[in-house]
Amino acid sequence: MKSIVETAIDGIFLIDTEGMIVMVNPAAIMLFGYERADVLGQNISLLMPSPHKELHHSYVHNYLNTGIKKIIGIGREIEGRHKNGSLFPARLAVSEIILNDQHYFTGIIHDLSDVKTAENNLINLNQELETNVIERTIELQNAVNRLLDTNQLLNKSIDRHKASEAALLRTQEELKKSLEKEQELGLLKSRFMSMASHEFKTPLSSILSSAALITRYDKPEKAFDRNRHVEKIKASVTHLNNILTDFLSINRLEEGYFEPMITHFSLDAFLSDLESEMEGMLKSGQQLLVRQHKMGIDIFSDKNMLRNILYNLLSNAIKYSEENKAISLWVHQRDQMIEMEIQDEGMGIPDEDQKYIGSRFFRASNAMNIQGTGLGLNIVNSCLALLNGTMSFTSSPGNGTTFMITIPISYEK
Repeated sequence: MKSIVETAIDGIFLIDTEGMIVMVNPAAIMLFGYERADVLGQNISLLMPSPHKELHHSYVHNYLNTGIKKIIGIGREIEGRHKNGSLFPARLAVSEIILNDQHYFTGIIHDLSDVKTAENNLINLNQELETNVIERTIELQNAVNRLLDTNQLLNKSIDRHKASEAALLRTQEELKKSLEKEQELGLLKSRFMSMASHEFKTPLSSILSSAALITRYDKPEKAFDRNRHVEKIKASVTHLNNILTDFLSINRLEEGYFEPMITHFSLDAFLSDLESEMEGMLKSGQQLLVRQHKMGIDIFSDKNMLRNILYNLLSNAIKYSEENKAISLWVHQRDQMIEMEIQDEGMGIPDEDQKYIGSRFFRASNAMNIQGTGLGLNIVNSCLALLNGTMSFTSSPGNGTTFMITIPISYEK
């Protein structure tokens, strides 16, 4: 675990309640330009310019005196001060550790220089694109004006005038679509960067913090604390693996590598297995109600793909519902189709966000503090398309959400 800390690409510090540095990794030494001996035992303010260093010290002491968290457990952007006096943008995440009744704080610092440069480049690119669009539109408008003048002089037909005007409108529409596409790509990049910054750094921070501390519990009587940190690391690694699985699934679906593996299987047995699997994910007091008539039919479809569809929808229902709430799965047959409804009593989806549901990396505005990649429903839509199925939903903020899906009993390519 020590090697993880030593080889981490982000700077990691461990400080006491007075802000004195008691541990630092090589990435932090390289980031700030100091030798390890230069910073150990020094106050963390050595690495911050005003007003960050004064605010940081007051935040820590205010938390210790009042228990009110301002920066603890919350990432924020700061400026770091290099040994040579130069400043650079960084993101700082601070978490608390209690060891032998002593309070310590871990700080993970990520250099944002490249990110800020990329953001500035994107802004400049958008401004340049907007300028080009305006200039091109002016050129086209001037060309049309000259054409109209010529037509008036030559007494051309009104049809030529209309044709020129229509051409201008088509060109303007094409330019508008190009600009919208560029802005859409910029928004997609922004969503991805926001998701990746949160969903990757949070489990990595947990892994690195636990790895830094686990070596302290090397005595038999500390086995409980040691195992607790090991379980934290396992949970974080599982979360990262799930994120990577979503990314790989999206990539394979988009590039056409997924082909349905069609088999005959019992729908009743499939639903029973799924119910058992999902019960392990329920929060305290939650109930999963599978409402179906024992239809006793086999369906001809991709079992794993159908399992992934329902797993995504049911896990979302569980995740976005509070304790002591019910999640229902209704299943019935209509002609040659199987209809399923997944209903929850959760937070619901804001009206203004509903049109974006299913877009890659999109998270509803009321779900930003809940873990997720914004890929699950995009994967569901892609899988349903491969199975000749459909999906729709209804939702009301504060009153829950119902997803309706249909798939054919017998798949036809």
